[in-house]
Formats: sequence, C-alpha cells, structure tokens
Amino acid sequence: MKLKHYNNVTIALLALGITATVQAANVPQGTVLADKQELVRGNGNEPASLDPHKVESDVEFNILNDMFDGLVAVKPDGSIEPRLAESWDNKDNTVWTFHLRPGITWSDGSAITAQDVVWSWQRLVTPTTASPYASYPGNMHIVNAADIALGKKTPDTLGVKALNDTTVEVTLTQPNSAFLAMLAHPSMVPLDKVLIGQFGDKWVKPEHFVSSGAYTLSQWVVNERIVAERNPRYWDNAKTVVNKVTYLPIRSEASDVNRYKAGEVDIVYTLPINQFSQLKKTLGDQVDVKPQLATYYYEFNTTKPPFNDARVRRALNMALDKDIIADKVLGQGQSPAWVISQPDIGGVKLHGPDYASWPRDKRMTEAKKLLAEAGFNDAHPLSFNLLYNTSESHQRIAIAAASMWKKNLGVEAKLQNQEWKTMLDAMHTGNFDVVRYAWIADYDDASTFLNTFRTGDSENTAKYSNPDYDEALRDAAKTQDVAQRARDYQKAEDLLARDVPAIPVYHYVRTHLVKPWVGGFAPDRLGNFSTKDIYIKKH
Repeated sequence: MKLKHYNNVTIALLALGITATVQAANVPQGTVLADKQELVRGNGNEPASLDPHKVESDVEFNILNDMFDGLVAVKPDGSIEPRLAESWDNKDNTVWTFHLRPGITWSDGSAITAQDVVWSWQRLVTPTTASPYASYPGNMHIVNAADIALGKKTPDTLGVKALNDTTVEVTLTQPNSAFLAMLAHPSMVPLDKVLIGQFGDKWVKPEHFVSSGAYTLSQWVVNERIVAERNPRYWDNAKTVVNKVTYLPIRSEASDVNRYKAGEVDIVYTLPINQFSQLKKTLGDQVDVKPQLATYYYEFNTTKPPFNDARVRRALNMALDKDIIADKVLGQGQSPAWVISQPDIGGVKLHGPDYASWPRDKRMTEAKKLLAEAGFNDAHPLSFNLLYNTSESHQRIAIAAASMWKKNLGVEAKLQNQEWKTMLDAMHTGNFDVVRYAWIADYDDASTFLNTFRTGDSENTAKYSNPDYDEALRDAAKTQDVAQRARDYQKAEDLLARDVPAIPVYHYVRTHLVKPWVGGFAPDRLGNFSTKDIYIKKH
C-alpha cells in the first residue's frame, strides 16, 4: 500500500539497493510533549482478523501496519526504506537478495529469521490458508507462486529461500518494475512460525500474540476496542514516542464524530457526508482532507444472469450520473471515475472510454439500446439486489444510484445492507448480484487496481476473465519503459470499460478529524499513517 512515483530513475536506484534513512516520529525542536503519550483512533469496523494472511481491508491494515514490519517500506515521497531488511541487492532484476538487520526479534524476544520469511510467504500462497491475498505473490511474479495458489504445485517450490538465518533470496519469473513497492504490503510481513505452529488460529489472541513492529497487541474486546502498547524490543523503538494506541471499531460515522467532540477520540476514521460542510465551518483546521489513491465501485457477479452479459453491465455504467454523486451526494472533493485505477498513478496518465465524454442524452440513449438488446424493456424491466456494507455514506450513495437507474433506465435496484465481515463472505462465495466495494492502492502503480480483475486472482470476486486483459498486465510488469507501461495499462482499462466487470463510481479523498495536539499526522497518497510517526503535544 505504498509508493508515490516510479520512474526510470527510481527503478535504477532501487535496483542498486540504494536505501534511505528510516524516519519515525519527527518532533520539531521546541515542541513540548504531553506527559501522557496515548492515542485513540476511530477505525470504522471490527476487524475480520489480526492475522495478516486472513484480511484484505484498511480496517485491518491500519492496525497491522502498527504491529508488523515487512522487509521494506515505502516513504511518502515514494522512496523505498529498509525495515527488517537492512539492505538488498539484485541480479538482472529477477534474483533479489535481502539481508536482515542483525539482532532483530519478535516482541517476545525470540529471533526473527530468514526461515520465518520463507515459511510466511509459503503460508500466504497455500490454498488451505484461504488468504484473500493468495494471488499477490503471483502478481509479483515470484517463481511458482501463481501455481501454488491454484493448487498446482506445492508450497515448498515457491521461489524464495533462506540462504542462512539472516539472508533471503527471492527469484522472479520476469522483471517486475513494482516489485519492491509490492513487497511493502502487509500480507508480505514475516510471521512467527513457532508461535502459529503452537497455537494455530488462536495465535492472534493477546495472550499469545507477538509482533515485529513498533506496537504489540495488549487487549482485544470484540466490537469495543483493540489496544496496542509500545514494543520495547522493536528495532527502531528509540524513535517511537506514543506509548499506547487504542483502535475503536466505530461503524457509525456520526457516532465517531460525536465521540471526537466528547474528547474520546483523537483521530476520526472518516467524516459523514451530511456533516462535512458544517464541520469545516465549526472545526476548521481539525478537518483534514487529502487525495487518496482509491476507487469506489459497484462490482458485478459476472457469472450470474443477467450480469454475465456485458451489454447489461455497460448500460448500467453509462446510465450512472457520476458527476452528481461526486459533487452533490458527496461534495468533499471526490472526482467522478471512469477508470478502475486512477487517472494519474505511478507516473502514467490513463483516460476513460469514449462514452465517458459523450453528452448525457447520448449515453442514456445508448444505455437503453444495450438493455433492449439484452432483453430488458418497460414490459420486462431489469431488477437486481444492490448490496453494501452498513454505513450512512454507502446508503446515501446506493439510494442515489438506484434513483438514477430507475429514472434513466426504468431499472429497479433493491438495496441490501450487511455487516462488513458478512458482506466480504458474500463476495467471496458469489452470493450477490451487484456489490459496493472499493480498492485502496496497495502501492503506487495501476497494477494494484487492475490485478484484482485478472483471471483467477484471489481478489477477483467479480469472476471476470479475459486473456487479452491478462496479457496486457503481464506486458506492463515486464517493461521498464514508463510510456510502454502506460500503453499496456490503457489497453487494460479500455477492456474493462468495454466489459465492465465493475462500475467505477468515484475516486476518493480521505477525510479525518484530527485533534490539534496530535503531531506528525501525515497520511500518504494511499491514505496510510503510522502511529509510530505521531506524537502528542502538551494541551
């Protein structure tokens, strides 16, 4: 989930293994710190798990980013920084060797080894783990990863090995321009083989849990709070300031704001649409709005009639008034979306389909024509269920979308809402017609969005499959030429605009309320921020 920009200069530096100095909390000179260094963060929902191999959303990653380090990380300026790996080198951009920091340990004091890295990545791709990110190492082009995830090869054939206790070698099937950035994802963090072998799925309980990051789990009260405390054995502990962080699974955005006003929350997860303008007026600089590499979309179950017909999917895309949703329903700075990824990402610019620029009347006429060709008309109207996870904002958007489809096409979208974990299960089991979803970039490259529609990808819950699309993404990963990569990604986006496995609705901004005494709060383009970068000023 990290990388600002990736041009040929960046690639050349990374290939040489040139690394930057790690930064944690940077307290300006003269700042008076509070005696009590504790932070409370709203976190949107109850996490599905705290096992990095069992989760797929920012609800969990917000917490895991505080508790685990990967081999590398990506700084807000896009440069790669060393974490558990002190340095690395490579041969032909296909064989990468990582050298772990001397003396790094888990929070219980036991050593973090290269064998932990190998075992963890094998566990991630093993089908019985059932990780939502099982396809991720395959998308990185690690040798045999894709076949292992599909059950065609055994986990021990994965292209990663421990040369000794402190050296990891990773072999790729082809060069991958985004490899180091992808390596920073939370699913790629090492886990403790011995601990998980001893406790199985119960290893995430506070009494068993060990971490490698700045914080470690101390308390988990389901649907109430998760508490993490500073890990004194963290390799960079000297630069950490906050001693304790509490994550509150506040599903209601309005409740999150109320608890903020009552002094119970320091950082609100996201702002309710209908309060945004008033909060800007009354709280001013406490309202923090930043662009975010994220896209909100409605995903189709392409295996289920009538959504196995691309004409139906394309008609619904054409008939959605996205400008109204972005500007009127939301109005926080979001922009209408006609590409699944982003118009400007990873040093390339991408554009939507021709029909995105058509006059509205022309789009509606074509949408009605497509529906009629697919067998739907006034006498036989299209009707389907539109599923979203429980949230005031998602409900408002769904009501607006359903109203537009009804007015423009005579289509009836019946609204359904489920709790977050229930909705995710429905998506992965194919128990939906159309579902609200969003993808937040895992790294700053279009492939982070586009890979989720590759044939067989573990996140491809739309079950979309197109060999030409898959080929375009393979070609994009191979090339070091930014212009050629842009052409490959544009080809992929053009195919998505034709086949529409999902309707892109809008591109995000990230909105928070942040108390004036919270210092060091600086989300990156992916919307990530780490508690270890934060400090509490005296107030």
